[in-house]
Amino acid sequence: MRPQIQPFPDDRAGEVGVDAARARLRAAGVEPSAWRNGPGDRYAQHDHATTKLLICAEGSITFFVGPDADPVELTAGHGLVLPARTAHAAIVGANGCTCLEAHRPPG
Repeated sequence: MRPQIQPFPDDRAGEVGVDAARARLRAAGVEPSAWRNGPGDRYAQHDHATTKLLICAEGSITFFVGPDADPVELTAGHGLVLPARTAHAAIVGANGCTCLEAHRPPG
């Protein structure tokens, strides 16, 4: 079975902003870092050796996993867990995005 994007365990679309995202990731036991991109920025398909935990704090970003997977759009307050070695690509929404992410060893 191919790994899939999973929703962040405590999805809280109403809680937006960098501070709220940082608090949620820290509550999950990881130390996040923040990054931002402009409208339409793209990430080519890649993977990570670790499990990625990510929360969109502002704006939006859409993730794509595999050629037959439905896109997963994250807007402010939504997050995901991406299992290690899951190939994915992404495109930033029309207003850009600010995301916080952290990584865990696979398993």
